[in-house]
Amino acid sequence: MASLVSSPFTLPSLKADQLSSLSQKHYFLHSFLPKKTIQTNPKSSMKVKCAAIGNGLFTQTTPEVRRIVPENNQNLPTVKIVYVVLEAQYQSSLTAAVQSLNENSKFASYEVVGYLVEELRDESTYKTFCKDLEDANIFIGSLIFVEELALKVKTAVEKERDRLDAVLVFPSMPEVMRLNKLGSFSMSQLGQSKSPFFQLLKRKKQGAGFAESMLKLVRTLPKVLKYLPSDKAQDARLYILSLQFWLGGSPDNLQNFLKMISVSYVPALKGKKIEYSDPVLFLDNGIWHPLAPTMFDDVKEYLNWYGTRKDANEKLKGPNVPVIGLILQRSHIVTGDDGHYVAVIMELEARGAKVIPIFAGALDFSGPVERFLIDPVTKKPMVNSVVSLTGFALVGGPARQDHPRAVEALRKLDVPYIVALPLVFQTTEEWLNSTLGLHPIQVALQVALPELDGGMEPIVFAGRDPRTGKSHALHKRVEQLCTRAIRWAELKRKSKAEKKLAITVFSFPPDKGNIGTAAYLNVFSSIYSVLKDLKKDGYNVEGLPETSEALIEDIIHDKEAQFSSPNLNIAYKMGVREYQSLTPYATALEENWGKPPGNLNSDGENLLVYGKQYGNVFIGVQPTFGYEGDPMRLLFSKSASPHHGFAAYYSFVEKIFNADAVLHFGTHGSLEFMPGKQVGMSDVCYPDSLIGNIPNVYYYAANNPSEATIAKRRSYANTISYLTPPAENAGLYKGLKQLSELISSYQSLKDTGRGPQIVSSIISTAKQCNLDKDVELPDEGEEIPAKERDLVVGKVYSKIMEIESRLLPCGLHVIGEPPSAMEAVATLVNIAALNRPEDGISSLPTILAETVGQNIEEVYRGSDKGILKDVELLRQITEASRGAISAFVERTTNKKGQVVDVTNKLSSILGFGINEPWVQYLSNTKFYRADREKLRTLFQFLGECLKLVVADNELGSLKQALEGKYVEPGPGGDPIRNPKVLPTGKNIHALDPQAIPTTAAMQSAKVVVDRLIERQKADNGGKYPETIALVLWGTDNIKTYGESLAQVLWMIGVKPVADTFGRVNRVEPVSLEELGRPRIDVVVNCSGVFRDLFINQMNLLDRAVKMVAELDEPADQNYVRKHALEQAEALGIDVREAATRVFSNASGSYSSNINLAVENSSWNDENQLQDMYLSRKSFAFDCDAPGAGMMEKRQVFEMVLSTADATFQNLDSSEISLTDVSHYFDSDPTNLVQNLRKDKKKPSAYIADTTTANAQVRTLSETVRLDARTKLLNPKWYEGMMSSGYEGVREIEKRLTNTVGWSATSGQVDNWVYEEANSTFIQDEEMLNRLISTNPNSFRKLVQTFLEANGRGYWETSQENIEKLRQLYSEVEDKIEGIDR
Repeated sequence: MASLVSSPFTLPSLKADQLSSLSQKHYFLHSFLPKKTIQTNPKSSMKVKCAAIGNGLFTQTTPEVRRIVPENNQNLPTVKIVYVVLEAQYQSSLTAAVQSLNENSKFASYEVVGYLVEELRDESTYKTFCKDLEDANIFIGSLIFVEELALKVKTAVEKERDRLDAVLVFPSMPEVMRLNKLGSFSMSQLGQSKSPFFQLLKRKKQGAGFAESMLKLVRTLPKVLKYLPSDKAQDARLYILSLQFWLGGSPDNLQNFLKMISVSYVPALKGKKIEYSDPVLFLDNGIWHPLAPTMFDDVKEYLNWYGTRKDANEKLKGPNVPVIGLILQRSHIVTGDDGHYVAVIMELEARGAKVIPIFAGALDFSGPVERFLIDPVTKKPMVNSVVSLTGFALVGGPARQDHPRAVEALRKLDVPYIVALPLVFQTTEEWLNSTLGLHPIQVALQVALPELDGGMEPIVFAGRDPRTGKSHALHKRVEQLCTRAIRWAELKRKSKAEKKLAITVFSFPPDKGNIGTAAYLNVFSSIYSVLKDLKKDGYNVEGLPETSEALIEDIIHDKEAQFSSPNLNIAYKMGVREYQSLTPYATALEENWGKPPGNLNSDGENLLVYGKQYGNVFIGVQPTFGYEGDPMRLLFSKSASPHHGFAAYYSFVEKIFNADAVLHFGTHGSLEFMPGKQVGMSDVCYPDSLIGNIPNVYYYAANNPSEATIAKRRSYANTISYLTPPAENAGLYKGLKQLSELISSYQSLKDTGRGPQIVSSIISTAKQCNLDKDVELPDEGEEIPAKERDLVVGKVYSKIMEIESRLLPCGLHVIGEPPSAMEAVATLVNIAALNRPEDGISSLPTILAETVGQNIEEVYRGSDKGILKDVELLRQITEASRGAISAFVERTTNKKGQVVDVTNKLSSILGFGINEPWVQYLSNTKFYRADREKLRTLFQFLGECLKLVVADNELGSLKQALEGKYVEPGPGGDPIRNPKVLPTGKNIHALDPQAIPTTAAMQSAKVVVDRLIERQKADNGGKYPETIALVLWGTDNIKTYGESLAQVLWMIGVKPVADTFGRVNRVEPVSLEELGRPRIDVVVNCSGVFRDLFINQMNLLDRAVKMVAELDEPADQNYVRKHALEQAEALGIDVREAATRVFSNASGSYSSNINLAVENSSWNDENQLQDMYLSRKSFAFDCDAPGAGMMEKRQVFEMVLSTADATFQNLDSSEISLTDVSHYFDSDPTNLVQNLRKDKKKPSAYIADTTTANAQVRTLSETVRLDARTKLLNPKWYEGMMSSGYEGVREIEKRLTNTVGWSATSGQVDNWVYEEANSTFIQDEEMLNRLISTNPNSFRKLVQTFLEANGRGYWETSQENIEKLRQLYSEVEDKIEGIDR
């Protein structure tokens, strides 16, 4: 609770007579510190802890604090009012209004009770609410936008609506708005009626929609009323007045509002003379300052007043100070609930910044931003950075958002845009005690949606008092927010020559040769290209070496990158006392790491910061987690804090090097994965403490929006996307190439006498290539009837085509080097392979198949089965697609292969039907009659995509961020599925978590689940799987809009139901008849990232499973119920708890650590790995107690895993496959399930591959083989990697290590994979020498991994191979030691 009780504001030393009423405003800042938390009594804090668990919901506040019962002595009639609001700012104002009415009223006494919409989740609170409505006179509702709660309100109020005297609902969901009734005025036909009144509310695409149109309505009232009959006009007029009173929000306005409604509609008061005055109107939009005499609607007037302030020092009024724009919610100002705003304004001014605080009454702030923060004459911004204190999206608040309009306004403004958060659904104590941090609905509304506008830094700056409902500043958080806003503003003001930049690279796993790890990125060549550009631009980069190789040498001396060796360049030695004085949280780290300096990043006396400085640029190496080599620590269910060396690194960057900004280089480091709340951190969360006050810019791979979002939310990063390397087709090599030649000769000679002979060559070559594991081949020398020969050849052909056309990223990307046009061809071919019905675009394979009278889906099916004519047709379609697209791209490029002005070239190409390059190409193929119109539509789209692929803004955006400008937001994801991801260089965001799964995702999911179940039945004698254990990843669900989430829903047989805004917060069961099969039980392992981003969806899944477990259905048709009943009985718990199926890590921890153990060889046996999985992944989410966070439920986890018949994961994009990253095997429970099953039977393991238009479900071992053939063993891939030099060798070693990971968790790797890898990299002398000389450290790890695979029994090979490896190991060791000396 320290963050609440920090230094009070002190007054400037003034004489008593100078203490005008203005400066006394400082005093009341004390009053929003909640009094009771200052007690130091340990018992009282314990009580708070228990309360936070209470009913397991996010908030334990009760409506009783909002209940006023009059002491009715004079037998006056009582008017009872019940209200429901989203936020508590109306509470104090309404309470004051009612108390003053009761003191002075001669005609009635008022009883009132209010509910925050979130409290209605609690069953007993909801019952009280329904009971309160039974004798109420008036119901008021406002901003009810959460569907499940809106429906509860609707149900309760509908019952009483006819009896109630008046029902007033202000902007909310249409279902609730339809409850409105004032006399003859109602909205029951909302959105259907023809009257102009409703036309205003009907237009959906108005962005801020509702509130905007209501305000318009208030302004256009006289015009509207003349269309209505007179009594209706009177009631409608009173509704509009009510809205004005309500938006006016002050106690006076609310008092008059209650008088007006009760005298007009409460029967007991009809005809009484009750005076009420008109609403006091405040400005709709304007500028407000707590010390100003009035609100301003002109920025010049405001600045004139600012210049005459007596309480401010001269410097603050001068021109040379940072200016910060603030965006405020008008309702907080008019209701007097503005303490938290005042605190931010005072803090900024105390730190020497001028403020322009603007507000808007509606939910659209884009107008006021342009009007008050941009100079109308010069069009330049009048502020250096902007902080929104509303927490809402810039346009549309909690209702409908209009992100393009917001982005346009922010682009004009062109300054950093921070969106800070006041707590809405929790009180301060509830948030402090929560491991989740922010309430999931607030994360969806106030973190995810503002990110789509380009908002960053979701810092919680204000809490809520549980009794008065008023907001109060959290002073430590306000300091953090204000300092960071000023630091971003300074980037706009400082000259380039004086700016200091700390570039941070990663080293993962910590091993020699691993400095500068990042997904798909050639880190040092990229840094070199960035620094050259910054130098040219005027930054001070003194002493930058001549080449990127020399840069590596400089930083890591002979690429010697081991922490325990002194050969890494030491930039700074930090003594223990200096470290402790610079790092206020150092003592908190001692619990995990002992006293400083410890043995990581230290020489025993000092803490060491590794890196190298060039002028004003420091390139440093981020330390790693520190526990990856310790098997005991890897078993802990919660992750350890950062170690002293890690903390010292960031203290150095911020306080000794004095960086103006830090640039984290590539995907990804460990800062954002340190322990702390998931979202909405407090000052004791490690990511917040480590990043301190430094603006953080982060290069992140465009295809990884989920982890980028974690970096945004937990390390306050401005994430800038970079492109993944251009993809190519894997192609064929060695025996596979020979096979393809044999097959084409078979096709031309199959009807001659040579057919059988060629088939037997095909069979023996296929066996040499180990294809007999994937295709059933007859024995050599066996007679094959002519009919079956085609099928044998067809199956082999289909497998070869699958390998040949697999996409792989070749080499590594360099920042600022976009792909050439021809490099983009394979990407375009794959973009062209997907149907895009929503854009009216047919895929190229669809168009070509139609030309020859075929349906492409049927061709895919036939080819999968190995029907020779279908395989051949598919090959021709693929070849024609590549040819047509290459022809098109050639026409748009110049001699150097660069794309030049696509638009003009396109229009000239599209102008002449016959000369269209794709038409010319196809005219020489069997597809010459393809549909011209469809082709033209498709190629116009491909032209747009080509422009995006080759556009380059990665360096441009970095420079914008460093100059304190706005970086435009853009989605992250797979460029093939969603070309809007391009061009890169955007501030990556995820998506609105409530928008998934989409209808399209649900369609795709059904296809995959049906194929999965078919496949499992085929492999298991026609039996349905009873349970499937599967994994949900954050990035996959963003890229596919929730496909894997939808798969789980379809397995258990439920479907998502969207609300009026298209948000998914409900599910309903599909009948068994419609499902046509039993409901399959599931064990869902959510990655830590999925848990952070999609907690709403975890809630949805858990509700869905529990709903299915409670259906009254036969056990053989509902395996969820069958198992839940068995588990409930065995564990002595109720069925609902036994039906717990949604698991992840403890809050603030990520991964099962199996990946760390495998990468660092720090494990003894497979049981130890399985223990890690169980101890770290057995935390369950409970929809009945969503506020409790993740609870350990290991027994249920083990029991339900022991029923699994199959394990399952998804691959969703061509860049990342099973052996490219360690995440996939880290989450694989195949061997673990076998161990837990009573019959010790190994479950089937499947991988769904939706990377192409032809979705596949393969076994895990098939997928591992496909991966090995297309990557590790494929000359095209490894030569591409070798061309990146130092980094390339590491990539090759990483693929082999990940293959060992699969052996360890699933045992599904064939011996020949290791054997072939050994002959490719070790037996081939020339290759061997290239690897040793390019990166000896990574080569040593490669040899070590081969020896480990053999030692652990995953690879059987000849003794001489092992001897050779051992000898190599000691030679390389000596060579490295030799270098060391």
